[in-house]
Amino acid sequence: MKKPFKFKQFEAQQDQCAMKIGTDGVLLGAWASIEHQPLSILDIGAGTGVLALMLAQRSNAQLIDALEIDDKAYEQCVANFEGSPWGDRLFCYHASLEEFAEEIEDTYDLIVCNPPFYLPTLASDVSEPQKMSKSRELARFQDAMPFEHLLESVSTLLSKTGRFCVVIPFSEEEKFVALAKLNALYAQHICHVRGTPSAAIKRSLICLSFAETTSEITELIIETTRHNYTTDYTNLTKAFYLKM
Repeated sequence: MKKPFKFKQFEAQQDQCAMKIGTDGVLLGAWASIEHQPLSILDIGAGTGVLALMLAQRSNAQLIDALEIDDKAYEQCVANFEGSPWGDRLFCYHASLEEFAEEIEDTYDLIVCNPPFYLPTLASDVSEPQKMSKSRELARFQDAMPFEHLLESVSTLLSKTGRFCVVIPFSEEEKFVALAKLNALYAQHICHVRGTPSAAIKRSLICLSFAETTSEITELIIETTRHNYTTDYTNLTKAFYLKM
């Protein structure tokens, strides 16, 4: 077994997951809104379970559910939950989002998702071998979870005063926000993420709710030069990363 990814308060095995722990997921787990003090949380497409684990560390929510369809990732997520300090608050369902949305009657105060996407415009950002494994290709290909399907399910599963937080490519932000409105979900806060001050915006962190409002737009720069992290990024992630 390969070494786990170690955080300050927990660790996560990821050798059975197509999508490894990366900056996108950690940013979302640290950034997702808990100001409304959610009592119930759902992580859609959990993979390693890192988002649910981060939110277990950050919040007092007693019900933190995760959803994972891939067999091996599901098993690894369950093991990571059981090995964490918050095992009694974490539960992973082995099902598709469509099945889950149809069967679950409860709603959640906070839903988070780091959806799989693979867009040609991002090819230069991804330093990977030309040939991906089948499972990784599926995990990265956007058709594995189309935005329309995701937003429709979230509108069913989210409580009236809940929040839905997601990380997507910046190039998809306008389309995603427009699709969200069709499901009565409105962007409360959008954070644009740049790798460096001179780099193009790469990702959008978006927090949506059912309340119609004007979006607050902020920006986050990860590093000034290689491995010299900005104060904003350090403050956001220091509760998790060992070297922060």
